[in-house]
Amino acid sequence: MPEYLAPGVYVEETSFRAKSIEGVSTTTTGFVGPARYGPTDLPLDVITGMGEFEYIYGDGRQLQFYTVNGDDATLDAPMHNYLWHGARAFFAEGGKYLYTARVFRRLDDDKPANENFGTDNAPLYNDGCARGFFPAGVGAADRITVRARFPGVLGNLHLRISVRVGQNIISTEQTSDSIVAFETRIGAVSESDVVLVHDEDPSFSPPYLSDTAYLARRNPTLTPPWFFVQDAPPIATLSPPGSPPDTLAVTALRAGERDAVRVVTLTLSVINADGSEQVIGENLPLDPGHLRGDMPDSLFALFGPDPGSVQQARALPVVIERDPTGTSIQTGIDVLRALIRHAPNLLTTLLDPKASDLDRTVDIELTGGNDGRRPGATEYEGIAPLDKTFKTGLRALEDIEDISIIAAPGSTYDYEQQYRRDARTIIGLLIGHAERMRYRIAVLDSGNGQSIAQVRALRATMDSKYAAIYYPWVKVLDPITRQEIMLPPSGFVSGIYARNDITRAVYKAPANEVVTLALGFEQLLNKSQQDVLNPEGINCFRFFEGRGYRLWGARTISSDPEWKYVNLRRYFAYLERSIDKGTQWAVFEPNGELLWANVRRTLEDFLLNEWQSGALLGEKPEKGFFVRCDRSTMNQNDLDNGRLVCLIGVAALRPAEFVIFRIGQWTGDRR
Repeated sequence: MPEYLAPGVYVEETSFRAKSIEGVSTTTTGFVGPARYGPTDLPLDVITGMGEFEYIYGDGRQLQFYTVNGDDATLDAPMHNYLWHGARAFFAEGGKYLYTARVFRRLDDDKPANENFGTDNAPLYNDGCARGFFPAGVGAADRITVRARFPGVLGNLHLRISVRVGQNIISTEQTSDSIVAFETRIGAVSESDVVLVHDEDPSFSPPYLSDTAYLARRNPTLTPPWFFVQDAPPIATLSPPGSPPDTLAVTALRAGERDAVRVVTLTLSVINADGSEQVIGENLPLDPGHLRGDMPDSLFALFGPDPGSVQQARALPVVIERDPTGTSIQTGIDVLRALIRHAPNLLTTLLDPKASDLDRTVDIELTGGNDGRRPGATEYEGIAPLDKTFKTGLRALEDIEDISIIAAPGSTYDYEQQYRRDARTIIGLLIGHAERMRYRIAVLDSGNGQSIAQVRALRATMDSKYAAIYYPWVKVLDPITRQEIMLPPSGFVSGIYARNDITRAVYKAPANEVVTLALGFEQLLNKSQQDVLNPEGINCFRFFEGRGYRLWGARTISSDPEWKYVNLRRYFAYLERSIDKGTQWAVFEPNGELLWANVRRTLEDFLLNEWQSGALLGEKPEKGFFVRCDRSTMNQNDLDNGRLVCLIGVAALRPAEFVIFRIGQWTGDRR
């Protein structure tokens, strides 16, 4: 309570209205499945279009899985990229917001990540991440490893490293008019920068090693406070480190005598298949210990295994590391030496004033990236290790509260053949996930090529009010191969759900809706066939002459008639979550008549708006809903244990699934 201690006027704000409840989104969707590229263990981010999806998870080309027997990996038949096709169908049918959890399965779960299942000429790394190496010494461990950040064939990148030599950063200035005295000045240089010190006049013999790389060091007691050290003989000799260092003071240099000091940096880019170049890092210091504002900013810091932000981890396609068991990579000079070992022509162009950045490039091909084995139920379920900050698979989707639709496009491919056990388990995982999260519905796929008897057998194994199954698969034109292919229904259905919610409302059944991308269906069903499937809760796609290809069913797979319809399940999820979020303010408020009345008004205002929008039955509000929150819903034990119990009843609409017109003869003169 406010305190009134001194005489005066006190102006206070108060509220005479109930709290408002805002309806939650019902269109946000979560997909899980394998992709061509992209993160498997990073926090998920919302995707709003196919451009974003392809930037993170790659294109829609087919996936190349392997079968592993011992140390041999055999390539399977290519499989369509159903996750990409599902995302495309989702956005094409009207979806707006998508979260994607990519799953990946190693070639061998028990072997090290860098285990090679191929040959030296055609490597195939166990973790699916492509690799390339820069030799930095005579030992196998003395090298720099460049690997794709994420597994997949798309990780076989062409990486270009450009060595950039900056402008001369030293100058001399006459300090007195009466005597000949000069002072050497140094330009923009930072601690641990790699610099090239050389003489631009070959006829002059300086008292220091020419054409040599040094590390910049700072000593505040010097004027100027910079000096340069070298940890090995000149880079032209390509000698290993370990020789006594040489030190060069800035005072020994004179710009007027054509001395030059130039800072060396690296720029990294990826060469795409069409020849275009995409810069991924520019003007990076070489030295691993280089700092900028007390933060590491070297090549190894930016492209390390753990970048500074999740956004950087998604955007930077490669990881550059020093072998922890090697000793040859200690300073930036060692890095420069490793580049020269990999591309000896770099040595001649490094100090050539006529050389361009393209002449000072080092190209490396990353090889050995692969799509691994086809993920199974274990990968779809995912993990949530307590000692890690990441989750995978369906576990990763648990952290996104906004998701109201989940699916696993392509998880039922080959259901009637070798993948039945995994596919059936994945269906159970989707249903369990939706039931556990409460405010979600799982969109289930039938198997490809299934007959009516087979899809009925699949449906007979399930029962849940939080899931719906769709049949048959949809025929579309593949934009990659330009051939007609069959795709699972879940991507299309999820998009139709979203479109239906946006254009109509969540309480309207998501059926009698056109399938925009469809060229046909795997099987054209007639009314008699649907008469068999519909009572069992199998939602069908149908073709109608003059009305196109449509989704013609809106039932859940529940045996409880109270939750027979998809729109009813989704509308109650919408109501429950909206009330859940909109009444959080009531927690820890004094549990008395004032709070009960406030809660009643809040809920009545929200449900009145729902009734006015046509979501509830009844010609009057009191016939459409009721709210009770008083001593009739709570006993003393509830009050003593801090419980506020509110009873809400709504008369929700059900779809007009069977429209019946009864027609009979009537005489014209009958009254």
